Amino acid sequence: MTPPAPQSEQPVPPHVSSNGPSRRGFMKLSALAVAAAAAPATASHHAELDPDRKGVLVDMTLCVGCRRCEWACADANDNPHGELHEYDDASVFDRPRRPTATQLTVVNRTPGQPEPIHLKLQCMHCEKPACVSACLVGAMRKQPDGPVTYDASRCIGCRYCMVACPFEVLGYEYERALTPRVRKCSLCRERTRDGELPACVKICPVEALTYGPRAQLIATARERIAARPDRYIDRIYGEHEAGGTSWLYIAGRPFEELGLPRLGTRSPADSSESVQHGIFRGFAAPLLLGGLLGVIHNVTRHEHEHTHEKGADS
Repeated sequence: MTPPAPQSEQPVPPHVSSNGPSRRGFMKLSALAVAAAAAPATASHHAELDPDRKGVLVDMTLCVGCRRCEWACADANDNPHGELHEYDDASVFDRPRRPTATQLTVVNRTPGQPEPIHLKLQCMHCEKPACVSACLVGAMRKQPDGPVTYDASRCIGCRYCMVACPFEVLGYEYERALTPRVRKCSLCRERTRDGELPACVKICPVEALTYGPRAQLIATARERIAARPDRYIDRIYGEHEAGGTSWLYIAGRPFEELGLPRLGTRSPADSSESVQHGIFRGFAAPLLLGGLLGVIHNVTRHEHEHTHEKGADS
């Protein structure tokens, strides 16, 4: 099982001097990593979920494929993007796309009558995420209020999270040799904690996206389906798929025809955790290795960042 992570989301980095990390800082972090790695294999990075945890309901019958959500996401996350009018280019719909390190959400189009149907893809913020269970060092965490967050300072670049994700929506910065990050939608947690809407929800001109408590979103979806059975199929995607997700969808056609994967109701994390329990019970070596790799990665990252900052100041 994965080693328990410290409660703080932003661990204090080891001291870095002009000649590299101090010996004391390195030894301290090494000791912490070994202690964490040797802990019992029953720990989990899955949080006790808040009953009022938040999510987003996507009404695919309303989405017009304007891709304003793509622009707003890129702008909010400091990713490359052009002017808003450039997102009127419909040629991107010629082939299906997946989220990447520089595009945390994308919209795809499926031909339909009388209008095409559009699907917005991003991290689904699963109720019991497989990426969290797969992470050796606690870089991925499920927060009580809904989002699955990522801490780059803990990440060792193993990319097990990418392999584990049943929705294949995680990106990776392969071009950053020393400090690569896994990139994904954060559910705009830094915005919502200040009372703002997620960037994509705020900009949607047709209100195809609704942000709120997950339980209320499910109730809203059921009301719409009951009121318009001619418009919607009787199913809420994400209510049960993969153990449930924070992003929920309603549509007028089967979701698998529109680009969402066919998944069971059991979270993939259930299987991965049982395997980890069987392999790592009483066997700390892989966990120790993961912890020490995290130490080395953090030291290298901070040394690189310090060198970069020093060069910029000179």
